[in-house]
This record gives sequence, C-alpha cells and structure tokens, in this order.
Amino acid sequence: MGPLEGIRVVEFDAIGPVPLCAMLLADMGADIVRIARPGGQAAFEDLGEAILHRGRAGVELDLKQAADREAALALVEMADIVIEGFRPGVMERLGLGPDVCLARNPALVYGRMTGWGQSGPLSPRAGHDINYLAISGALGAIGEAGGAPVPPLNLVADYGGGAMFLLAGVLAAQISSRRTGHGQVVDAAMSDGVPVLMSLFHALRQSGGWREERGSNLLDGGAPFYRCYSCAGGGHVAVGALEPQFFARLVAGLGLDPGRYRQHDRAGWPAMEADFAGAFLSRGRDDWAAAFAGSDACVTPVLSMAEAAEHPHNSARASFVRGPAPGPEQGADAESGPGDVTGRQSHAETSEGPDGEPGDESGRAAAGGLLQPAPAPRFGRTPSAIRPQSAATAAEMLSRWRSPPAADDGRDPD
Repeated sequence: MGPLEGIRVVEFDAIGPVPLCAMLLADMGADIVRIARPGGQAAFEDLGEAILHRGRAGVELDLKQAADREAALALVEMADIVIEGFRPGVMERLGLGPDVCLARNPALVYGRMTGWGQSGPLSPRAGHDINYLAISGALGAIGEAGGAPVPPLNLVADYGGGAMFLLAGVLAAQISSRRTGHGQVVDAAMSDGVPVLMSLFHALRQSGGWREERGSNLLDGGAPFYRCYSCAGGGHVAVGALEPQFFARLVAGLGLDPGRYRQHDRAGWPAMEADFAGAFLSRGRDDWAAAFAGSDACVTPVLSMAEAAEHPHNSARASFVRGPAPGPEQGADAESGPGDVTGRQSHAETSEGPDGEPGDESGRAAAGGLLQPAPAPRFGRTPSAIRPQSAATAAEMLSRWRSPPAADDGRDPD
C-alpha cells in the first residue's frame, strides 16, 4: 500500500530531520529498517518518538562491532536508499561511508542530512535549527518590530530546509537510479535548504519590495491586514486579507468605514492597525470566528495544538487520527491490524470517552489511541497508511527482504 511500496530504505537512527523524512517515506509505503544503537528501543516509551518512528522496523546494532557493521552492510546491499544524519566523516570512520556502500550496491541512493553540509568551514561544527536559521538570514527576518528574532519552533530548518529537501533529493535520485542503474550521494544541508525557502524574499529585497527591519513588511506582521490580533478573553485571531476584495470583507466584518483606508498606503498602517486592534478586542476569539464563518475575509482563530485536532474542518478531513503507540514486543512480521490507520477515521469519531465526553489523552495513548497527524499528501490510487513501528533483528529483516518481491511492487524483474 502506498506509492512507494517496494522501495527499501535503511535509516541510520538520528534526531531532527532524518526521522521525519523516514516517517514520510514509511507513510507512503516504503519498507524501512531503522538501525539504532543498543538501548535505542527505549525510544518506544516516548510518545513523540512513537509518532516520528511509526511505520518502521527497528534493529539494534552496535556499528563499532565488526559483526554488527557487516549486518548493516548486508541490509545496505539490498536497499534502494540509505539516509543518515551524522556529522561529516562519522559514517566513513565506522566503515559505512558512501564509497563502501556504493561499492557493494552501485544503484544505491545515499542520503546525507546535516546542518552545515559535507563541506565548508562550519561543516564539522555542532548546531541546531536556530543556528541554521540564523546563518541563512531567515531568523533575522522573523519577529516583531523592535524586538529580538523569534525562532518559529524547529519547523523551518529541521523540517522545511532539512527533511523536505532530503526527501525530495533521495526520491529524485531514486528515479535516476532506476533509469540508469547508477546511484549517488545526496548532500542535504539545512543551511542550503533554508535559503531556497527564502527565494521569494531575496528577490523582493533586491527589487525594493522588502525591508531588512523585522515587522515592517507585507508578510512579517508589518501589514495590519496580515498579522495576529488579541481578542477579548485572551485569544487571538489570524488575519490574512492580502487581496483587495478580501480586505474589503475584513473591514466590513469589523464594522469599520471602508472609506477610511487605503490598503497599501504604509503611512496609514499605524492608524489602520490601531482600528483593527481595537475592534478585535471588543469580542472573544470564538465570537469573531463565528462572525467571519463563511466569509472570504481570511480571518481564522489561532488554535492550540489540542484545539486543532478538534476543529470541524480538520475533523471532516481526518487530518488527525488515532494510531498505534506500540512497544518493542511487536515483531517485524506483525500483520496489519487495528494499529494500521488506512481509512482516515477522523479524530472526532474516535476521541470520546465511555460517556460520550472527551477521554483522557494519556489513557487513550496507553490504550493504543495516540493522536497524531494523518499521512499527507493524499493519493487517489495508492493511499498512504500509518503502520506501527516494530522491533526486529537484522537476520529477520534480511530474510524478509530476500523473499521474492510482490509482482506489482514496481521493481524490474531480475
């Protein structure tokens, strides 16, 4: 099931973008073995890891030991893709670098995920999402006017500039490998990916359409019609009325005089912001959400993560589902069962307690009902699915991978 069914991946356990990339590959049907150091299965006890590690078989190997290293290479020989997130040189020192792996599997795609890349003066240095954002120019553009830069969680570098570029890179290289029979190394660096995400803003800056000062531009909260506002009772709404017709509906919905505003006249933005702020403070967040329901004013409530799972739109699309939170006792050959979420049953349909009231979050997780985002994107013919993680041995995985592939798995016959 899934468009990547038949694609075999070896994931060397890491943090940050590598497990998210592997999760997306697994959601799309790839057959993945995650190689972790001994003791790594303790991650099963952590609910966050239970989500990011879903859909893979976990194998414990001590890569510093010759026998375990050879077991890893045996898996690599049968894989289509390898992904790893160590600092440059670590895999080479372990005897698992791309030269060794490609010598044993010339069609292999070897994906390398780092913060700074495989070369350059910073390549051997430690770092985290906030550091890669800072050096790329992105962090300096995020935050309120006159305030310090604000890190946008670790969504932009780890996941946007890291995991997504690693995902695109290994899949593109896999297409090339299947066409030519030749694999290659994919050098994915967060410090490379984030500037690509910033392409529009570099163009705007050079054309005079973007100022370096935070909170002074169209899309960074500087425009009164594209920012968040406080409401009565402490909630917030997000306003994104960029187009003139949407701006007109916003002004009308707030009960303000449309003749008072020229939308893109920066000189009038302070007064416009004051008017909008005062209007939104007159009612609560949910009242404003109801008032703008069905309108194209581009006004939405700012929800917490817990609230997002309950929102009617997300519920209707089953954007959040309840899937498995398994333990290491599940074997690699476990059959699909209640833990496989294949039909996108909505969170709203599964979240009630015995009396019809919302149940206890931790209790549902312990019972195998861990709330998690559903696979995305959605495929019409080969739907994605959430599969449980499992524990296995290298021998078990090799035995399974050596079995003849299904006739429709997309592999060319030998």
